[in-house]
Amino acid sequence: MSDNRRTRLDTPRDTRRQLVRRPSYDSDAFGSFAEQFARFMGTAKFLIYMTLFVIVWMAWNTLAPADLRFDEFPFIFLTLMLSLQASYAAPLILLAQNRQEQRDKVVAEQDRQANARAHADMEFLAREVASLRMAVGEVATRDFLRSELRGLLGDIEDLSRREPEDEPTP
Repeated sequence: MSDNRRTRLDTPRDTRRQLVRRPSYDSDAFGSFAEQFARFMGTAKFLIYMTLFVIVWMAWNTLAPADLRFDEFPFIFLTLMLSLQASYAAPLILLAQNRQEQRDKVVAEQDRQANARAHADMEFLAREVASLRMAVGEVATRDFLRSELRGLLGDIEDLSRREPEDEPTP
């Protein structure tokens, strides 16, 4: 064999070197930026700014002198700018939604685990209460003891009344 490094078919090949290095980025920082951007785009402030931007753009390009206009009717450049903004906004909003969905899944899993623990605790407590009820059924209650003591006291009183009568007189 001419290739000594790879003598078996089940041995993986060496990884290829990349000629062009891909740019690296912090996905958490980018995701955080996407969430902030999506939050901002969902506010009335953003809508007001966009509306003012479009009004100023259209007013400038219709009312300004012809040599100062940069986007003549039918506002081709404005359409391009709005399309570009929308093409970047949509993926950023989707990225923010995906991150929120992942957080929601983690919270839902934690809630499920907490509910399972609470359910197990309730079952344990129900078994404990049932065993206590059974044990209390076998223990003398306060009312039972009082009635027994009253009965014994009555018996003692009866015996004490009878004893003087039963004694012979000297």
